[in-house]
Amino acid sequence: MEQTKNDEKKITSRAVDYSQWYLDVIEAAQLAENSPVKGCMIIKPCGYALWEKTQKILDEKFKATGVENAYFPMLIPERLLKREESHIEGFAPEVAVVTHAGGKKLEEPLILRPTSETIMYEVFSKWIRSHRDLPLLINQWANVIRWEMRTRLFLRTTEFLWQEGHTVHSTEEEAQNRVLMMLNIYKDFAENYMAIPVIPGRKSESEKFAGAKDTYTIEAMMQDGKALQFSTSHNLGQNFAKAFDVNFLDESGTKQYGWQTSWGLSTRVIGGLIMTHSDDKGLVLPPKIAPTQVVIVPIVPKEWDKQLVMEESQTVFSNLRLVGISSKLDDRNIRPGEKYYEWEKKGIPLRIEIGPKDLASNTVVIVRRDTGEKKTVSLPDLNEAVVSTLELIQNNLFEQANNRLVENTISVDSWEDFIKAIESGKFVRAHYSGSADVEEEIKKETGATVRCIPFDQVEESGVCIKSGKPSNGRVIFAKSY
Repeated sequence: MEQTKNDEKKITSRAVDYSQWYLDVIEAAQLAENSPVKGCMIIKPCGYALWEKTQKILDEKFKATGVENAYFPMLIPERLLKREESHIEGFAPEVAVVTHAGGKKLEEPLILRPTSETIMYEVFSKWIRSHRDLPLLINQWANVIRWEMRTRLFLRTTEFLWQEGHTVHSTEEEAQNRVLMMLNIYKDFAENYMAIPVIPGRKSESEKFAGAKDTYTIEAMMQDGKALQFSTSHNLGQNFAKAFDVNFLDESGTKQYGWQTSWGLSTRVIGGLIMTHSDDKGLVLPPKIAPTQVVIVPIVPKEWDKQLVMEESQTVFSNLRLVGISSKLDDRNIRPGEKYYEWEKKGIPLRIEIGPKDLASNTVVIVRRDTGEKKTVSLPDLNEAVVSTLELIQNNLFEQANNRLVENTISVDSWEDFIKAIESGKFVRAHYSGSADVEEEIKKETGATVRCIPFDQVEESGVCIKSGKPSNGRVIFAKSY
């Protein structure tokens, strides 16, 4: 028996259970589901289309800066991972190891990559000989395995998809410039495509990437006030270069170690997209990241000639394609209301309704997903109206998210106020001494961590919110995913 609209599982309200709401939206929008392997996910076509759009946008931006794509194996010899001690220590709890293959025990265990620094840098040491080989700018789109104990679709899974960029430079300054360049690309993508405002900054010592000199991040606020680390960019200094002998001869013929960076973004940004914009009706997508921006729904009462409505619907579909709008014509033989309900759940930014009455008046009705606003538009003006409305939706979603970020970011100066602010789901700007032990204490007592030392940090004298020791500026604390 076919499932009807009334039989379908309803989406839990955000106010009732935010975690269940998130999972319900993913199910309703048909983005992903749990796999038979615990902790892994199956990304369904609607969800994978979002990842494909992400890949396309970022791949073009990376290549515009000189980056080239490559691919490295998933299996990494254990000895390579052990070459950089702080790196292996940082990933040890998450590492999955292959010990048997082909019916035999392997002479050397193989690591399922949690990240690819070790195997890539072993190879980089062979590729690089002279300063003329630099900079080396490599990116790969791949999957990684991290044995997570607590998983949640898109946000934290045992296997996930990502891109990881790795570069080698002849000077520290050039490497640092690349680190910030890539962070800015991520920021542009987050804000101008996903409509997610982010706070850029540097990670604390406790939160930085294992083996890195410095880690930079962009942090986003979800609707429940928790932070999501959108992406990171790492200045690796010469730590890995010395461990893997990534060296070159400079112009004077002197051996030098390379200065390295790595930077990455994963499918967790889709989770961030869901939690930033969606509502109790389902998924909400910004037009610039939506695989399908417009759905066209023909409305044909039984007593009317279907052909006329379908011909006009097809014309609208073709005209939208001519101006670069990604659209879908839903000509299924089901009730219009069922179609509205489905596309609403899937977050299509704009719906166009075409019926006999519209044909008679040479108009159509357009409906915004973000506000539900309906508007009658003349057919000759439709393309222009669609383009301008999609821009309004994009801007509105960013403005809503940005207002939420601004309104829920506060500064506090007492431990009591700090606890209250964290418990109420705020981003908190507070003084911090920089001690890893103090950060651990704060985390144990409140669940909050230093999300970043923001680039816009104002130098001001103060005392650490927890230890009372001197501080030169405020950092951002929050609970996070």
